Amino acid sequence: MVDVGAKAETARVARAQGHIRMAPATFALLKGGSAKKGDVLGIARIAAIQGAKRTSELIPLCHPLALTRIAAEFTLDARRHRVTLEVTAETVGRTGVEMEALTAVAAGLLTIYDMCKAADRGMIVEDIRLLEKQGGKSGHWLADTDRR
Repeated sequence: MVDVGAKAETARVARAQGHIRMAPATFALLKGGSAKKGDVLGIARIAAIQGAKRTSELIPLCHPLALTRIAAEFTLDARRHRVTLEVTAETVGRTGVEMEALTAVAAGLLTIYDMCKAADRGMIVEDIRLLEKQGGKSGHWLADTDRR
């Protein structure tokens, strides 16, 4: 792992996002809360939080962090039959929380896939990316939204 001992502790925030596309019937199951495995978005929110908390166990050489906040917000797009997950991760520490936010998005979206795969194995998890990071020596970074 990289030595971060000499770095100053600062407030750090990262936002990440990703999407999962699915068949219209699968989207209706998820939206209506009638998936066989239960409350898909509620369980996916817990999975996202758990993913953030366990990032250092999953990503080699990633520092374990004392997270101060994880927020996982879902947006349903009925026109595209798509669910968007945006995660905000926060800490006060010597290293950033980008990996925690990204891992949380992946875990949350994969949980949606797992809970709905009996209805639709063709779901597509896509566009997992960092949207913003704040704090530390490098300061504030915001994704170029024109890349898409």
